[in-house]
Amino acid sequence: MEETLRRLGRVGPFFAVRCGAEPPPGGGFRTLAELYGGGPVLAGYVAEVGRRMGGAEPRVAASTLQFGLAARMWSLGLGAVALSGRTPDLDPVRVWWRLPEGSSVELWLPEPGSRPGAELGETVLGHLAPLEQALHLGYRVSPQTLRGNSASGLVGALRELTNRMPDAERAAAGAVAGLLADGPLAGTGTFVHEEGLGAAFVRRSCCLYYRAPGGGLCGDCVLRTRQRTTNRRS
Repeated sequence: MEETLRRLGRVGPFFAVRCGAEPPPGGGFRTLAELYGGGPVLAGYVAEVGRRMGGAEPRVAASTLQFGLAARMWSLGLGAVALSGRTPDLDPVRVWWRLPEGSSVELWLPEPGSRPGAELGETVLGHLAPLEQALHLGYRVSPQTLRGNSASGLVGALRELTNRMPDAERAAAGAVAGLLADGPLAGTGTFVHEEGLGAAFVRRSCCLYYRAPGGGLCGDCVLRTRQRTTNRRS
């Protein structure tokens, strides 16, 4: 799995994770399990995300934080499955993170393990479950919003992967379609894929970004769809 992840990192920074027992230079890494446990570590991360968003309220920052981590986990899992047929073991106690000033989150897997590719959904959604519980209890982010974020992050990972690895499109799109059709992500939105043209997704929830200073509606937002419907009727 370590070699697969090294190959995946060359696809682009969105898919990058440092591997190996040697800690990356600079220090400051903690396990994601510590972050997902809530308390001051999570509160500090949410506050930093809010600051970087220009002073977004905590609930909006919390949703954005989860969206970003969901997209990264799906990228690692989906990309690895496309390259090797297996997904990395993403148990939060195995994945380490740090958030450099002015940069996106960095990830480190000291001992990369692997699981069958068929367990992609279980692996990533199981990884995200404790984070989503902490954000729901601590910041009142609804489960519907969090599930929608995860689904949107999955489709975003698919787009990025197939833009950079066209040969992976058919297998990756099939995996995504299955995840969105059944299980916890079923009902989160409408997914359309046409080979060679790409994927589209319209979610049935909103990530709350429109509430951030200078924010707006994302391309797949349910509010954008409703806005178009209202304009047609007026």
